[in-house]
Amino acid sequence: MNRTAIYPGTFDPITLGHEDILRRACTLFDEVLLAVAVAHHKKTLFTLDERLAMAQECARPWPQVRVLAYDGLLVDFARQQQARAIVRGLRSESDFDFEARLAGMNAALAPEVETVFLNAAGRWQAVSSTHVREIALLGGDVSPFVPAHVWQRIQHKREALRTA
Repeated sequence: MNRTAIYPGTFDPITLGHEDILRRACTLFDEVLLAVAVAHHKKTLFTLDERLAMAQECARPWPQVRVLAYDGLLVDFARQQQARAIVRGLRSESDFDFEARLAGMNAALAPEVETVFLNAAGRWQAVSSTHVREIALLGGDVSPFVPAHVWQRIQHKREALRTA
C-alpha cells in the first residue's frame, strides 16, 4: 500500500523549518505532496507561481515529493490525491492548539485522513514565514532562516518593491 501524505501550506516563503519538516515526512511516507495553497484569503508577498517554484527547488533532493497547488478544502484535495495523512509542523503550544482544532474539523469531514504532527526542531521553533517576510521587508537579513535560492528571491522582491 502506498502511504501518501500531504504537507500543506502557503509557503510565503518556504523556510528551512518547512524544509526540515518535509525531509522528516519523507522518512515516514512513500510519497509526500508538498501542497502550496492558492491562499485567496491572504495577501502573499510571492505569487503562486513563485511559491511553487521555491517549493520545487526545496523538494529537489527527495524524489518522492511532488509539488502541487491546491485550492479549496484540504480534505477534498486529500481525497482527490488519495492521501491518507496530512502532515503539520508544530512550533509551540499555540500552534498545537490551533492545529489540533483544525485536525478535529478535518477528521469530522474526512475520517479516513489522519493528521500527523511533527514538532519543529529546536533551532526552527521561532521561524515563521510571517516573521521572515516582515524582517525581510524591513531590510533585515533572513538568510539564516531560508534556503539560499529563497534568500535570492527575497532580495529581488525587496528590490522590486523599493523601485516600484
